[in-house]
Amino acid sequence: MIYFCPTPIGNLEDITLRTLRVLRESDIIFAEDTRVTLKLLNHYDIKKKLYSYQKFNESEVSEDIIKYNEDGLNICLVTDAGMPGISDPGEVLVKKLIEENIDFRVLPGPNAALTALVGSGLNTENFYFKGFTSPKSSARKKELEAIKDLKATIIFYEAPHRVLDFLRDLLEIFGDREISISRELTKIYEETIRGKISEILQGNLKVKGEFVIICHGKEDEEIKLDIEDLLREKILKGISKSQAVKEIVKEYNLSKNYIYKESLKLDV
Repeated sequence: MIYFCPTPIGNLEDITLRTLRVLRESDIIFAEDTRVTLKLLNHYDIKKKLYSYQKFNESEVSEDIIKYNEDGLNICLVTDAGMPGISDPGEVLVKKLIEENIDFRVLPGPNAALTALVGSGLNTENFYFKGFTSPKSSARKKELEAIKDLKATIIFYEAPHRVLDFLRDLLEIFGDREISISRELTKIYEETIRGKISEILQGNLKVKGEFVIICHGKEDEEIKLDIEDLLREKILKGISKSQAVKEIVKEYNLSKNYIYKESLKLDV
């Protein structure tokens, strides 16, 4: 069997009994960083063969894993922290296994996104996981523009050396929304800060550790105001109200009935 094993995101005690058993019973363990995984295995006195499985060699090593599996070996895939395949290597192997009709198991366990989401105080009923955005500001802003109108809570990951630039871009594109920032989750210096984006930027945010940013979704009132502005802007440029409706529906992939009703409220 091939197992995808979540590993602790900080505190080494956050690992399931099942995962420990599977790791002990495995023949080979493939790891994102063998040095990081070795610390975990040593902590639980697990001695196994370790091989590298990174985003740079996923396709090649996935074929090796399949061959080991065909030889009757039990294989585990782990990443440095959290769930394999979520902003970490693993997705390529899953797709190959499905394509070749090879059975596998994904074990439940630690995940930074859900841990931070529950502690954020923001809506957990509907949420969108974005993960890492582009390290370049221009590309990042385009990514943010594409999701700024989502009503769902949005989850981001960010590295410490980019988090302030990310927050500045988030403020520019999303406006001053409520957010929650968690860092060093499950570790000694775990910290969660909640408030408006501008407030957090003006505060003394410690830029150490990996960050999870939970962002409030867009309110219906915000969308309504934006639609009115967009309609008015187009109509003032000389096009008809009906044409303005058509263009906005197409450009923003919105309901035609909703945009039409909003257009009836305009005084232009």
